Amino acid sequence: MTNSHEAGARPGRPLLWLPVQTAVVVALGLLVTGPLAHRWPLSAEDGVNRVLAARRTPFATALTDGASLLASTESVIVLTLVCTAVLLLVPHAPRWREAAFLAVAVAAQSAVFLLVTLVVNRERPDVPHLDPAPPTSSFPSGHVGASVALFGGLAVLASRRLHGVRRHLVTGLLLAIPLLVAFSRVYRGMHHTSDVVAGLLNGACTLALMAAALLPRPAEEAAPPAPFAHSTRRAVVVRHPRACGDGTAARVRTLLRDHGYAEQRWTETTAGDPSGALASCLGGIHPELVVVCGGDGTVRACADVVAGTGIPLAIVPCGTGNLLARNLRLPTDPVAALREALRGQAVGLDVGRIRGDGIAPTRFAVMAGAGFDAAMVRDASARLKERLGWAAYVVSAVRHLGDARMRLSIRLDGGAPLERRARMVVIGNVGTLQGGLPLLPDARPDSGRLEVVLLDPRGVTGWLAAAGYLASRAPGGRRQRASGAGTAGTRSLAHGSLEYFDAARIDLRFARPQPRELDGDVFPAGTRLTAEVEPGALRVWLPAPAEADAPARAGIPARADAPARAGIPARAGVPARAGALAGADAPAGAVPPAPEDIPTRAGTPARSDVPARAGGEGGGHGHRDARTAAQ
Repeated sequence: MTNSHEAGARPGRPLLWLPVQTAVVVALGLLVTGPLAHRWPLSAEDGVNRVLAARRTPFATALTDGASLLASTESVIVLTLVCTAVLLLVPHAPRWREAAFLAVAVAAQSAVFLLVTLVVNRERPDVPHLDPAPPTSSFPSGHVGASVALFGGLAVLASRRLHGVRRHLVTGLLLAIPLLVAFSRVYRGMHHTSDVVAGLLNGACTLALMAAALLPRPAEEAAPPAPFAHSTRRAVVVRHPRACGDGTAARVRTLLRDHGYAEQRWTETTAGDPSGALASCLGGIHPELVVVCGGDGTVRACADVVAGTGIPLAIVPCGTGNLLARNLRLPTDPVAALREALRGQAVGLDVGRIRGDGIAPTRFAVMAGAGFDAAMVRDASARLKERLGWAAYVVSAVRHLGDARMRLSIRLDGGAPLERRARMVVIGNVGTLQGGLPLLPDARPDSGRLEVVLLDPRGVTGWLAAAGYLASRAPGGRRQRASGAGTAGTRSLAHGSLEYFDAARIDLRFARPQPRELDGDVFPAGTRLTAEVEPGALRVWLPAPAEADAPARAGIPARADAPARAGIPARAGVPARAGALAGADAPAGAVPPAPEDIPTRAGTPARSDVPARAGGEGGGHGHRDARTAAQ
């Protein structure tokens, strides 16, 4: 935690570098106008201005006129005042530091510019000027420096507040404006190329110094309201030592302390114990929170220990795939994911309990599979995973496209076995893969059911049909209609390449031993898998849902007539469970009491408040008859 002395001393230090910055820019200007003036590339600058002046067009002239006007002194002053006022007046809490950062950055850049022009005297290019020439040196470009300070400063603020696609789009557009201004000043004959480069450097250096001096650190931004600062709570942190580096670990430690978790017990995973001896840690300090810093395999191992205990779990996604975090719409940045989750509420989610020959009863939170996907996970190169991330699985998948099909039987909720051939079978608690690919479009972690897909493409046509159907189910994709329905309510799609089921219990039998995987961890090949759902057994901290117009979480399709439960819209035919924690009633940062309906550990039956759907428990098949037409 930052003490008051450090906080008070920090802003002054970076400001001491402003005179150094000024001296450096002055030195560059004297070199440009002195010994380097007739050396390449400075000797070629006049030629650039002449070429641009000779090729001016009405469109380019109008475009550059607007860019120059946007970066003029009057425009920069007005825009800076407006943005500063917005930061102070519009938010619920005034953003004093951000407003000061923006205003001081623009002012400091202007001060450096004026001081440099008092020492450096450079004539403007010897071409027709399209703008009035102010009585200042051409070096450095004041327009460019001001645009970097203003629009670059706004880009810095946007990158700290926005997430996902909006963050990249907004920051990219803002950063493009100074580049456009730089081109405009050269095109319009107002500056040499080296003048605008110096302007870019001047503005960028000023921004860096002002950000270091005035903007809060990530740990300071994450600090919760005052009531939490004096509370003392206990947390166990499970850390994968390779996935979660020392820097991330330090930020997690500080963030937890700022949220009141002063007593922390850290433990690291090993190859023999992927949960990091979590069970013994729970008995030692009886924590209010378990934090998992790792990938899906680490989360799975910890969820197996925590499920059914009522202790909430917080995910710090540091692995290769992080599928559970992606499906729950957690931020991709590890510390940001924890920060947003701790500002939200704990939500009861389902887990799957699985067993088989060579697999002791254990739980999974994402997916369990056999066949093609397990072989892909098993043979993915560790070195490629470190370098390419989840793309390493794509490389491994190509090697197994020609693997033989497997024969299997599938029994749903105790019904009659169904004989099938397939290249892979996947049982999912959530359904979206990397890149937003919805392998199981209807899988939801709060439905009280597990989704099953059999993939059996025949040749290139089958693979293309399967890929096309899945792409159509992705957000923004053009929905395809089902290509046909099988017997007993099964859904056979993409010309038979995909077949979907759902059930509370799935029994799989393979004619020959098949590779198997759970949440990205490879298990020994075998001939049997039995999976059962444990509804609401795992409590997970999730960011607070937005208002009524918030989009559904990735991979969790919203239903217009379904009540929202803690930010995850309920699925058709499956009402929200009474024991689920309502997100709107949970104060940010508070640890809600353990709901009474969380099942006990191994062998816990599904709760009576989760109704069986048509063809579900006792009906023999657990299929989606009511939804087939809608697909």
